[in-house]
Order: sequence, then structure tokens, then C-alpha cells
Amino acid sequence: MPLTPLDIHNKEFSSGFRGYNVDEVNEFLDQIIKDFELMIKEKREIEERMSLLTERLDHYKNLEENLSKSILVAQETAEEVRNNARKEAQLILKEAEKNADRIINEALAKSRKVAIEIEELKKRASVYRMRFRTLLEAQLEMLENGDWDDLQKMDSSYEG
Repeated sequence: MPLTPLDIHNKEFSSGFRGYNVDEVNEFLDQIIKDFELMIKEKREIEERMSLLTERLDHYKNLEENLSKSILVAQETAEEVRNNARKEAQLILKEAEKNADRIINEALAKSRKVAIEIEELKKRASVYRMRFRTLLEAQLEMLENGDWDDLQKMDSSYEG
């Protein structure tokens, strides 16, 4: 158990023949008591400061730990966001490709339909042209054969 200033103050020495000067010893003990009290006071202040610094250190350690956890969570979240964005981009790309394929297929189908309609119109125009030519040739033949002259003669015989 450590000495206290009170222990030093209450300490009594036995005196012997030709012993130490009591006043000098008491004066020296008083000086020791003052120094010891000062050292105890300084020790207490150092312990209090150390306690305060330990608390602050613990606080900063906790803060560091929380920051580390927050950084890990942020990194994990960022990675998750990156992965989700990548997946979403892939889905958008697939959807765009699907839409592009659909649009191309629709355009090809329309193109085929228009080509079929054009061929049908060409056939109809060819048939119409042939019929028209046949009609014109028949009319021309009627004009060229003598039936018109007979009609005119008949027409004049009725008049007269």
C-alpha cells in the first residue's frame, strides 16, 4: 500500500544518542509532504487527463469503426447499384433489340405486302390493257369491214 502525506506526517522516529536534529528532520519531512502532495495531485490530474483522453480515444475508435462500416455499406450499395444498372441496361438493350426486330419484321411484312399489291396491280393493268386492246381492235375491225357502209345504205333507204 502506497504512502500518503498523512503517513509521512504521522511518522515518528525514536531518538537516540547523538541522533539527527529534530527540527531539520521535521523541516525535511514537511518538504517531503509538500512534494508528495504535489506529486499525488499531479498524478490525479494525469489520471483524469488520461481517462478523458481514453474516453476520447474510445469515441474516435467507435467513430472510425462506424465510418469503416459506413464505407463498407456504401461500397456494397455502390456495387449493388452498379450491378442493378448493368442489369437494367442489359434489359433495356434486349428490349430495344426485340423492338428493333419487331419493327424490322413489320417493315418487311409491309414491304412484302406492298410488293404483292404492286404485282397484283401490274397484272390488273396488263389484263386491262389486253382487254382495252381487244376492244379497240374489235372496234377497228368493225370500222374497217363493210358493215358501216351497209348501215349507211340502210339508213338512207329508210329516209327515202
